[in-house]
Amino acid sequence: MLATTRSSLRETQPLLFRQLANFIEMSWERYFDLYPYDIPEGLGYVEGSLDGEKLIIENRCYQTYKFRKLHLELARVGNSLNILHCVMFPQHNYPLPIFGVDLVGSQKGIGAAIVDLSPINGQNTLSHSYRNVLANLPDFNFSQPRELPEWGDIFSEFCIFIRPVDSREEILFLEQVKHFLTLHCQIALSTSPVFSSSQLAEILAGQHNYCIKQQQNDKTRRVLEKSLGQAWTDRYLTSMLFDFPHAV
Repeated sequence: MLATTRSSLRETQPLLFRQLANFIEMSWERYFDLYPYDIPEGLGYVEGSLDGEKLIIENRCYQTYKFRKLHLELARVGNSLNILHCVMFPQHNYPLPIFGVDLVGSQKGIGAAIVDLSPINGQNTLSHSYRNVLANLPDFNFSQPRELPEWGDIFSEFCIFIRPVDSREEILFLEQVKHFLTLHCQIALSTSPVFSSSQLAEILAGQHNYCIKQQQNDKTRRVLEKSLGQAWTDRYLTSMLFDFPHAV
């Protein structure tokens, strides 16, 4: 079970951040037997300063038999910036995509909201069990879709990347995230491990590529480097946010 004490930082964040963080953790509790995950020393709770405002980062991580790391990060910079980041990394022997969701908000509202189930196979496509459901989800026609970054070829055709313009679109985005996450958890429960060397190599290569591409996110790097320095940022990106498994 998860810790009964919820994040103190979470309570200071906007409603959508709180709702999404709560739904993610409730889903993990519902579908999986959770076990502790060893967060690298000094990276579970972090404080810094950015442009004279206090930076706080809180990380929660768990693992299951089918996921090597379930990671939920919440961050806040004074009253000017809120961040939610979540990634579910499958174990190296389970042919599952990588679920990820991010929110970035400022005093002007939420500037970026993205959710995806990123394929890690050589064909860069999701299996039929995912595609059949995702293709039939409601199309809400969000009014301000955003363009993926240059390194965004890791995302699937079903990726939603938007700037929600009002509370209605925030609610609709949350509903889509619920569909993505629930589907992923349900399929994960029925997925069996693979054993062939070629399949294992494909999974490892896919996760490696995903992490390398995510580490190229210049916006994340600039914020962290400005507050905590380059060396710390390199360690955080490679050992906390986007670490990848090695051949076993």
